[in-house]
Amino acid sequence: MTQPHLSSTPVVPGELSIADVLGLSRNPAFDPARLRGDEYAELANASRNRLFANTLVMAFVAIVFAPLIGLTVVIPWGAVLAVVLYKSRQTDLLLADPAQRLGAASLERWQNINAVAAAACWLAALWCFPFLANGAEQTTLLLVVLVLMISSTFVFSTSPLSVLIYNGLLGLGAVGSLAVQGQWHAVCGVILFTIASLVATVQIRTTFLKARLAEAAVAEKEAVVSLLLREFEENEADWLWEIDPARRLRAVSPRFAFALGRSQSEAEGKPLLEMISGRNWESGQFPPSLHDLAERLKNRENFSNILVEVSILGEERWWELSGTPVLDEHGRFIGFRGVGSDVTEQRKSSEKIAYLARYDTLTQLPNRLQLTEALGEALRYAVQWRTRCALLMVDLDRFKAVNDSLGHMTGDKLLAQVSARLQSLMDENQMCGRLGGDEFAIVIRDASRPDVIAQLARRVIARLSEPYQVDHHTLYVGASVGSAEGPRDGQSVEEMMRNADLALYRAKDLGGGEHCRFEPVLHASAEERRQLEVALRKALGRDEMVLHYQPVVDAHSENVVSFEALVRWNSADHGFVSPGKFIPLAEDTRLIVPIGQWVMRKACEEARYWPEHVKVNVNVSPEQLLEPGFHDQVVQALAASGLRPERLEIEVTESIFLRDASVARNALEQVMALGCSVALDDFGTGYSSLGYLRKLRFSTIKVDRSFVQGAAQGSAESLAIINAVVAMAKSLKMTTTAEGVETSEEAELIRDLGCDKIQGFYFGRPMTADDARQLFARIAERRA
Repeated sequence: MTQPHLSSTPVVPGELSIADVLGLSRNPAFDPARLRGDEYAELANASRNRLFANTLVMAFVAIVFAPLIGLTVVIPWGAVLAVVLYKSRQTDLLLADPAQRLGAASLERWQNINAVAAAACWLAALWCFPFLANGAEQTTLLLVVLVLMISSTFVFSTSPLSVLIYNGLLGLGAVGSLAVQGQWHAVCGVILFTIASLVATVQIRTTFLKARLAEAAVAEKEAVVSLLLREFEENEADWLWEIDPARRLRAVSPRFAFALGRSQSEAEGKPLLEMISGRNWESGQFPPSLHDLAERLKNRENFSNILVEVSILGEERWWELSGTPVLDEHGRFIGFRGVGSDVTEQRKSSEKIAYLARYDTLTQLPNRLQLTEALGEALRYAVQWRTRCALLMVDLDRFKAVNDSLGHMTGDKLLAQVSARLQSLMDENQMCGRLGGDEFAIVIRDASRPDVIAQLARRVIARLSEPYQVDHHTLYVGASVGSAEGPRDGQSVEEMMRNADLALYRAKDLGGGEHCRFEPVLHASAEERRQLEVALRKALGRDEMVLHYQPVVDAHSENVVSFEALVRWNSADHGFVSPGKFIPLAEDTRLIVPIGQWVMRKACEEARYWPEHVKVNVNVSPEQLLEPGFHDQVVQALAASGLRPERLEIEVTESIFLRDASVARNALEQVMALGCSVALDDFGTGYSSLGYLRKLRFSTIKVDRSFVQGAAQGSAESLAIINAVVAMAKSLKMTTTAEGVETSEEAELIRDLGCDKIQGFYFGRPMTADDARQLFARIAERRA
């Protein structure tokens, strides 16, 4: 229930400072001014009484001294005092007027001035009247002054500062009058009386304030309770309920009747359980929560915040009820009284939160949390009953290409179809879920049956490899599966997931569409990969990288027209590492970016030593090409080496267009604007790039070695592909390079098919920079 906004409750302090008592403080925790409203209301009566009392005393003094000193002195004195008393009365009335409260501080200052003036009038009488009367009635006038002081102390607590001023001045005047006459004992007595009067004024004011603060605190607490009860009664989600000993409703409030979906008259006197059980009342088939409520009512037990499933006019709702048994003055049970609220929406929200915590929102499959719980339970079951369980990790092949080329929405729809197919393969012994991205997992609770893991993996791969129809696209993705068997391959959830993941990596390395079981040797492979990554991060700093160059020759003259720069790694820790091993690792860890920058720079520097007509071909990975500063890297490499841009040819594969086609195209266009040429490597082995061939002016298309070898073996498909590529390149005014030519027969075949350039072991293996320079030196010698 929403708490109302309440003003701060007055606090009754144990001790009050003088400044607090006199109203001089600005302490936010204690502000006497907020109590002045009641004081000012009393001030009008107090002021009237003060005026009446002072008038009587003034008349008494005039009667006593008029015969002694004459009316010529007494009447002016009385007139001045009457004016002062009248001004004090007017000031008090203004303070008592609520319309004048905004100027209270100014009016209180006038109160103090009036106190000074009144004290001055009485001191004038005390000093002058006895003197003019030759000392007569001095004691009488002194007693009058003391009576005025004591009456001010006990009567006028609403203006303590003016009373202190008034009494202090009267006391000083009396002391001075007695001192002049040499009555020192009387002086001491008056001093003590004055001090007592001042202390009493402060003490009385303190007691008065504490009483007022206590009264205000009680009043405000009562207001708070009243406000809370009123808000509770008006709150649409809460109500009060009451039943008699027979569990029939009584004193049904409008809010409770609304919650029951009935009028007050319809609900009054009806059994509570009948009202909230709906159609189940006749059959007696109540939800467990209603049974629990009925038992508590029967046993007359207190209950608090219990959730009860109720049926109101055929609609299922959830109530939160609290109740306590009620006893009369004789201790007899007379029913229950309590409070309730409808928490249906809160429960739905809680259920949704619980669902989101355990299920994947995209695929509606169990998520990682639920899968790990199921795997943990399967492991405990396997250990307890000496059986076996299993975990299968499933990763989609080629899903990233679909996601990058067709967008995330298409990718999400594809994942939904994949999850439906996976779910259709499960039985009651198996649970599949999504770990994230395109990675799924399957927990087999009991994997004791022979080949159950392999059979399920084959069915998963086959089913997920079937074509998908998504948004008028026919999509083909495959699946790779890695499995671990518990408790043999892992005693904990973490071990099982790690080992199944290693097996999955192995299946992916085999090209996808495979199932691999976990083997202990995979740990060694993973550790080797980790160590290789550590060494690769240090390779450039240790100067372990070196470039080799493979010649590319003209198909007809067999003259060298360019060299392809190929990076080699001779690790101090691992020896010579195959490019097929460290290049994928560099791409996975993004180390390919600094390595690619180094290759670009070194290749341009070395090409300066070659004849002017010979180009250098530099491979650029997608990670490097999509770097924001790729164009600047090329400019820096050319500027540092002094190589003409026309002698640099960038080689890219079709995969660059599957990451971010627009960024890749812009980067290549910027490089071509410098004068560099761009070659499309491994054409035809990946995804179709015909659209990009039309949009981007490649200088060369490189035919993959697999087609060259297929053509040499008489493959009609390979011959047709090479012919088609050559014809297309010529129509687009591009040259073609055949890769992987290893024999004279293959070279002759490539010439006949119309390729412009040839690259392969037949014309030269990758060689060091020195060997490349010597190659040109030998050619120059033969020509000479």
